[in-house]
Amino acid sequence: MADFQEKISALASFKEKAIIKVATLGQFKVWRNGEAISSKAWGRDKTIQLFEFLIANRHRKSLHKELIMDQLWEDADDRDFKVAMHGINKALEPDRPARTEPAFIIRQGVSYQLDLEKIWIDVEAFEQLIIIGNNAINEDKESAILAYQNAIDLFEGMFLPNRIYEDWPAEERERTQVLILNTNISLAELLIDVNPTESIRLTQNAIAIDPCWEDAYRVQMQAYQAKGNRPQAIKTYKTCVDILDKEYGISPLPETNLLLEEIKKA
Repeated sequence: MADFQEKISALASFKEKAIIKVATLGQFKVWRNGEAISSKAWGRDKTIQLFEFLIANRHRKSLHKELIMDQLWEDADDRDFKVAMHGINKALEPDRPARTEPAFIIRQGVSYQLDLEKIWIDVEAFEQLIIIGNNAINEDKESAILAYQNAIDLFEGMFLPNRIYEDWPAEERERTQVLILNTNISLAELLIDVNPTESIRLTQNAIAIDPCWEDAYRVQMQAYQAKGNRPQAIKTYKTCVDILDKEYGISPLPETNLLLEEIKKA
């Protein structure tokens, strides 16, 4: 049990000690030694795009320069890439001595990746906390609740909202949305017996993100039932039916219908 708590504490400690901190959820912002890096320090937008691309693809080992350029820019050449990469290194390390290796970008020939052991990124910490919660859920409920709560606190909104009209962040944006939906529901389920009101709030958060997330309605029904509010539980079911029919022309899953019957009989 202590192991899960230690992992949560280690993530918090890493954030405190990291020289570079990056926010990508709900905004894009980078801090160096506690001070925000200005848009002027970044220079061209292509510099920011390249850094954001490396973040979105942080789990892919050594991204080849040609692949990066193909996905980011239609008419870019080697010079554009070199200028953008130089801009990243200059923004992150303005005082780095000439002809020394960058501290935060790992280069292998013409392939690049971020050094995640040196940069704190909110979306990475968000994912790591969820992993801790998922691993702890059957062994240490208290740690699972804490990990999920910390992850939810980090989620300020969609991944890289400043790139909403570009294709390359779409996969990571969709992935983080699924993660926050599942995390809200997992935490809501853990809290039903001790704090059903909070469970209802968490399911409402999930529904606000995706009105068709059926798991959220099912857990919300259970939470209202735990509070002794059977009419509201049934109303939640009816809302679920209406939304699913309107958006997809489908009915709720058998387990949702079964839950309704159990609530009616209770």
